[in-house]
Amino acid sequence: MKKIYCISGLGADEKAFSKLKITGYQLQVIPWLLPKKDETIEQYATRMRAGIADTNPVMMGLSFGGMVCIEIAKQIEVEKIILISSIKTTGELPFWMRTVATLKLNKMVPLKSSKLTQPIQNKMLGVTTKEEKDLVAGYRRDVDLPYTNWAVNQAINWKNHWKHPKLFHIHGDNDHMFPIKNIQATFTIKKAGHFMIMNRAAEVSACINSILSD
Repeated sequence: MKKIYCISGLGADEKAFSKLKITGYQLQVIPWLLPKKDETIEQYATRMRAGIADTNPVMMGLSFGGMVCIEIAKQIEVEKIILISSIKTTGELPFWMRTVATLKLNKMVPLKSSKLTQPIQNKMLGVTTKEEKDLVAGYRRDVDLPYTNWAVNQAINWKNHWKHPKLFHIHGDNDHMFPIKNIQATFTIKKAGHFMIMNRAAEVSACINSILSD
C-alpha cells in the first residue's frame, strides 16, 4: 500500500491523524526531532526527510508540520503536498505573528503553558470537548520547551514564497491561528477551526480522498 508521509503540528504526534479515514493509503507519521542549536528550518527539514523511504512521496502536513513539508519538498521530488490548517507562504502568516517576530516578543515572553494561558490557547486551537482538551493538555505536558521555543521562532519568521505545483490546502473558515482571510485554500470547511483534523475528521478525510483520486 502506498504511503502518505505525515508531519503533525507543533508538539503533536501521530494521534493528530488518528481519526482520518483515507482510502488506499497508509499514513506514515514522521516523528519530530529535537532541533540542534541554531538550526534553521531548512537544516531541520534535511534531517526530517531521512524518515522518508519512498521516492516521489505524497506529503501531508498539519499546521507547523505543513511548513516543514514544504521545506522538504524544496530538497526532494514529491508527488503532492497536502496542507491541513497550515500556511503555504510568508504572506499567509497573520499580522499578529509577523508583529511578534518583528518585535522579538517570543524571545521576551516565556512560552511555557500555564493555567492562565490554556483557555486562550484552547480558543486559538478551536478545542471544545473534554476529549480534545485532554489531548491538547497531554501535548502541553509532554512537549519539550526548547523545541517549542525553536519551532515558534521558525514559524513566525518563516520566509517562503515558493509554491509546489501539486500543493493542496485544506482550511477551516473559523481558524483563529491562521485566519482564512489570509489563506488561499483549495478546500474550505465551513465553521471549522484549527483543530478540525480531530473534530471535523470526516470532512477533512473527504477532501484528502478527493485530492488523492485526482
